[in-house]
Formats: sequence, structure tokens, C-alpha cells
Amino acid sequence: MYFDDLPVGFTYTTQARTLPLEDILEFAHKWDPQPFHVDEKAAKASPYKGIIASGFHTILAAFLLTVQSDTWTKSSMGSPGMKDVRWILPVRPGDKLHVVGEVISSRVSASRPDRGYIEILNDVFNQDGALVAQYQATHILRRKP
Repeated sequence: MYFDDLPVGFTYTTQARTLPLEDILEFAHKWDPQPFHVDEKAAKASPYKGIIASGFHTILAAFLLTVQSDTWTKSSMGSPGMKDVRWILPVRPGDKLHVVGEVISSRVSASRPDRGYIEILNDVFNQDGALVAQYQATHILRRKP
């Protein structure tokens, strides 16, 4: 889909993805080696009472789901950034995540009319329908030829 196909209020839902313990540990050992992400004993003694996924892993898994949904991917020209990243509930091994994205703002580029900017509010849910994370991402998208 192009910029012109994604008006304010447009929503989409991604497929789901399970985060197994092995993936959580591998990501955390490499990128976020805090004890409650990598050490079962320390995690059990933490406020989380067990291993949880890194928030960064959660957001990257959610982003991958949005890319795989192929809603805006083919017209993507990159992104100038994200904001308001929130980790609301811990993601635990075996949780199955999916994303509901909603276009919350849209504008044509003033200097390059062949593209536009959309801002998407991404809500990340687990298998129980609980909101576990949320972030807003701005995407630069090609306009229809």
C-alpha cells in the first residue's frame, strides 16, 4: 500500500509470533544482559518472578510483525524515528504477540510531493489480549505513481 492508501484511522492487525525461552535468552545475552532476562535464579528473585523478554526484544518482534504484514513495506522509504515507547507488561517465554497498528497522523511532504509521512500507533498484545507494549513510529512512504 502507498501513503495515499493509509488515511488517518486506518488500522491493521498482524499475524502472531511466539517468543520462546531460547530466543529471549539469546537476544538478552547479546543485547540486554540484565539478570532478570538471562539468569533463571536471579529472575525468580526479581519482582517479575521469572525470566522476561527484554523490552527491546518485544519492540523488535513487534516491528518485524508489522513489516511481515506487508501493509506499508513496499512503499517504505525509511523512518525518521519512534516515540513514546512503553513497556506495559512483562513478556514471558511462550507468549504469543501480535500488533494492531492505527494511522494517527498523515501529511504529504512539503518539499517532496512524491512522498508522505504517516505516524502509526502500534499496540502490542499477548495471547490473552493484554496490552504488553506500545510505540509510535513515523514512516516515510511513497505516494501512488
